[in-house]
Amino acid sequence: FYTRLFGWKTESMQAGGMDYTMILADGKQQGGFWPPSGGDTANWVGHVLVQDVDDTAARAEAAGGTLVVGPADAPAGRRFAIIRDPQGAIVSAYSSPGDTSPPEGVFGWDELLVDDIEAAKSFYSEVFGWTSSDMDMGEGQTYTIFNSGDQQRAGGMAKQPGMEAVPSRWMVYILSPDVDAHAAKAKELGAQIALEPVDVPNVGRLAILSDPTGVPFGLFKTAQ
Repeated sequence: FYTRLFGWKTESMQAGGMDYTMILADGKQQGGFWPPSGGDTANWVGHVLVQDVDDTAARAEAAGGTLVVGPADAPAGRRFAIIRDPQGAIVSAYSSPGDTSPPEGVFGWDELLVDDIEAAKSFYSEVFGWTSSDMDMGEGQTYTIFNSGDQQRAGGMAKQPGMEAVPSRWMVYILSPDVDAHAAKAKELGAQIALEPVDVPNVGRLAILSDPTGVPFGLFKTAQ
């Protein structure tokens, strides 16, 4: 699905005794596919770059989170831990030797959906040191921006009425030069459209879909 939709290439490797499929775009490693762990459903998982994975994992447990995987070593001196926050959303803490600059690539934004956004702000502040600021989206909706230093790292929002059955989760947005065209092609390939392409003033154009396995993801193009 994803190789046909975005033109990604893949290559297989071994990681932690399991087969791992690396995503390649423009010749650069951008992410990967790995079977779900611990009975979790399939989902995209974002990696948060940290200095010390073990210390971050300990803070997550102290703040009420649980460890799904790790802390564990990965190839090329990397280390990671997959964390479930107290509301059930999954995220990864990740460290890498050498250059630790976040890569510019196909994944453009991560967004958290939870029942209690105030509790989420507290948890991610304790674990990653993030600060937060709120944006009034109108019609009683508030959008939270998570920051570290002077950089925006991710977004978050509370579930709206009628979304109670939707599990708390992190969702990735994949950058697209043409959101409408990619949404239409995704639908042809078996995706379901949860939110048709729409403009968000001063932000960009986006759509939200579920791939043929039911995993949600967004398409996003920044405002010109």
